[in-house]
Amino acid sequence: MKTFRNYLVRLMIFLPLVFSAQQAPSLQELINAAMQNDGTLTQQNLENKFTKLDDEKLKDIFLPKVDISGKAGYLYTSAHLTSPEITLPAIPSLFAGITIPEGSFSNTLNISGLSTSAKAEASILLYSGGKVKYLKEANREKNISENLLMQKTRDEIITEISKAYDQMALVQESKKVLDEAKKRLDINKKTADKALGYGLITPYDRKKIELAQAILDSKIVEYEGKKELLITQIHLLTEIDRDRIALIKPQLETISYEVLDQNIENRVEIQALNHGIYATDFKIKAEERWWIPKVQAQTSLSYFGLFNNSISTSKDIIPNSGKKLDLNPSSINIFPLFQAGVGFKWDVFDGNEGKHKVETAKIEKEILENKKSDASKKLNLNLANNQTNYTIANSQIALKKKALDIAKEGLGQVENEFRYGTKTSAALIEAENDLQNAELEYQTAVFNQRRSAIELMKSTQDLQVERL
Repeated sequence: MKTFRNYLVRLMIFLPLVFSAQQAPSLQELINAAMQNDGTLTQQNLENKFTKLDDEKLKDIFLPKVDISGKAGYLYTSAHLTSPEITLPAIPSLFAGITIPEGSFSNTLNISGLSTSAKAEASILLYSGGKVKYLKEANREKNISENLLMQKTRDEIITEISKAYDQMALVQESKKVLDEAKKRLDINKKTADKALGYGLITPYDRKKIELAQAILDSKIVEYEGKKELLITQIHLLTEIDRDRIALIKPQLETISYEVLDQNIENRVEIQALNHGIYATDFKIKAEERWWIPKVQAQTSLSYFGLFNNSISTSKDIIPNSGKKLDLNPSSINIFPLFQAGVGFKWDVFDGNEGKHKVETAKIEKEILENKKSDASKKLNLNLANNQTNYTIANSQIALKKKALDIAKEGLGQVENEFRYGTKTSAALIEAENDLQNAELEYQTAVFNQRRSAIELMKSTQDLQVERL
């Protein structure tokens, strides 16, 4: 009993998971999965990280920098000295005052030993000449521009996934048309068998119906191939299991949309270019600050030591004294050596480097302004074209619906006449093909209307998944 209870508990836990795993994904789920899996959007996100990293660098530029360095090695130095004119005053009981003429003796001082040194240095930028402030603003505008371009990529993903989703609906509607046609042909074949027995039709007429059935079977095989291809396409775009994608049963319905604002300034392409232009404005201001002095505070603490050293001269310290300098102190240490202060750097003339950077930034702005002007023309034309296509697509639906009604009525009339032997199988098959074509053309017209509506939404930056 306990074992059965445990089994029942497990079943209650996992059964909902099994059912949910087999649910067909919604259009929103497909779009979300495609956005996570899209290579272009991922690349744009990665590149945007560079912009965010540049922003962090600008924020950290005023943080103090601390360096600690040290070294050890063998030191040897030699200094050659030539005496200037030296006058020694008279010292009672020692010697009378003397004058040593300039250049009367020369000497070489040699110092050698094991040296060590260490230094800790800290510095902080106090004033950047105002350049950092403008670079931060330029970076902020660049970040906005990149995010807007990512929205354009998202719209393209929505368009691509919704098209594949509608294509799934279109092939499924095609399957329904083919199934209905197959049922009608089966009924008409039975009628043809009876008519053949009564001598109302020839065996040739009956063979035509069999041929029509064979053609219909080949169309059904073609349908299966198209469906598998669409499942593969959606799977590659979303990485959702093929079994779940195969469960999708969408419905083709027209999209009603009215353009309330024909201003293309809301398009992300224009907005992105606007923020790109703002970024170059700030960059120009930043580069124009090249000549303003930069101020920095700095402090350091140093140590120097000399061990097992030798300090000597090549000649007598005092001429003719018979005594050279020959010292061997165990160590000489200099610590602490402390420095602190404020310094500035002023680029009075930098070889026109700053001027060239300003000119480069101005050219970048002109390029973006030219791109904006060109984009505005193309987007206005695109809006007018999509508006026309949407109007035509709506009128095509009414036309194809009327053709469908006529084809249905015509097939019904031919079927009745075929039963009474007043119409041949050729006329029946022709009417059947007319109905199939009319039904498929109507569904295709709905599909095209949805495509034109989506493109029109994109033209005014008003594409919303909820409307699809």
